[in-house]
Parts: sequence; structure tokens; C-alpha cells
Amino acid sequence: MQPDTMLVQKSPTQPAGLYAELMSHAAGLPNDEIFAQMIASQIDGAGVLPPGLGLELKDFSALLSQHFPGIKLVVRHAETGVDPRALERDDVLALLLEHRAFRHKSEEWMAEIVTDACMANDHLWQDLGLWSREYLSRLMKQNFPSLAAKNTKDMKWKKFLYKQLCEREGISTCRAPSCDVCADYAKCFGPEE
Repeated sequence: MQPDTMLVQKSPTQPAGLYAELMSHAAGLPNDEIFAQMIASQIDGAGVLPPGLGLELKDFSALLSQHFPGIKLVVRHAETGVDPRALERDDVLALLLEHRAFRHKSEEWMAEIVTDACMANDHLWQDLGLWSREYLSRLMKQNFPSLAAKNTKDMKWKKFLYKQLCEREGISTCRAPSCDVCADYAKCFGPEE
């Protein structure tokens, strides 16, 4: 076996089939359903997450064994080059890890996955391969509750995370003194369809 692969047990052709298969093996942990959506979407080509949700092989293997015992998937990790957004990535990851719930190892994996998705250009829930923004809100509340509690006006999550980073540095990105009176209010708040 090559060092960058895992054995295949099943190879569903539909993401809903893979999702159902994953959930039939779910361990009953808080992130099971969210990870199942991400994995099924990634394998179907939805979202931006690379194979293994962007995690190192050992971490993705541990995620599968802890959340979906008995499920085995083939994952081929591509070599990664220099990341031009490494500093930005480190800041987002640090922010998430600072606010993790400290209930389960999967929060660390979730922080890595969310950070990778933040480097993409669509709505965060779509980049993660989640099926709606509601699942992203649930992800944030389960894994990073103190951070999620700060999003009192339901700001779009990616914008919210970057706003938190800007506030740490004393940078005001909004042209108005308050989001409520900003001309770009609708771009930061409201539905993400």
C-alpha cells in the first residue's frame, strides 16, 4: 500500500449514498453529521476542500476511525507548495483554536478544515461542502462557542472571522462607524443563496 492511500471498503456513486453510509457508521459524536456532509461533498467535487478534507493522512484516518468506525476511504494527498497566504492562514487558525470548546479532538481538525475553506472565494458553508448555512452555524456553535456567541447579528461567517482578525489589529474595515449604518450592510448580513 502506498503511504498516501487508505483501503477502500465501499465506493458509492452518489454523495447522498456516501453520506448515508457514513451516518450508518457514525459514532454519535457532535461533528459526525457535519463531517459526513463535507466528505460526501468533497468526493462529489462540491466545495473547495482537497482530499482528506485537507487534513494530513494520519489526522484524516483518525477522524474516520473516531467518527465513522468501519469506514475506509481512498485518499491521495497531493504535494503542497508554498502557500502565499500562510500568514493569513495562521491567523485564522489561531483565532479558531483560541475559541475551541475543548470537548473533543475533532475541534482541532475542524479548525484546520474551516481555515482551509476560508482561503477560498465563495460563502464559507459552500466552500466547506455543507448543505446549508445552518450547518455552518451549528459547526461554529459546537466547536467554537465563544467565537460564535460574538456573532450577535448573524454576520456571514467568513466576513465575521476576518472582521474579528481586523479588530484584533485595530483595523476598521467598514466605512461607517457602525455596521447598521454602513452602505455595504447587505453584503455582510442577510441570506447566502
